[in-house]
Amino acid sequence: MDKDSDSTVTSLDENTENFCTNPTRDILAEGITNLFKPTIEKLDERVASTIQLQTELRGQLAALAAQLRDIEKAQHQIPEFADKVKELLNVKHKVTIISNVLSTSQERLTGLHKLIEKEQRRRQALLDSALSTNIS
Repeated sequence: MDKDSDSTVTSLDENTENFCTNPTRDILAEGITNLFKPTIEKLDERVASTIQLQTELRGQLAALAAQLRDIEKAQHQIPEFADKVKELLNVKHKVTIISNVLSTSQERLTGLHKLIEKEQRRRQALLDSALSTNIS
């Protein structure tokens, strides 16, 4: 028997047709996308809010550190304040690091959100073209 006659490979047209006419898969994909979209949007909003609050906190910590340095100079460098200033600087550094991590996370979430929207548009275009082909 000839190898070509035993082949189970289908043509590209058949795969494309099956891909376009699988409503269950499309409904599942859309449902999963719609399931994650609100969560990603809420997370994105919360990250943005946290970044804003951390920026404000960083400014307040800087102002407080400056005030403590002024007090320290006025009282001839009391050792207690020197330690507190160091602690505040360490906290400020940690806030900066966390802010950078959150910014990176927000950028990734924004990218993910864009990919979800792109996939939705692609699926809708594919569905529209399949429907228009079936109608014609």
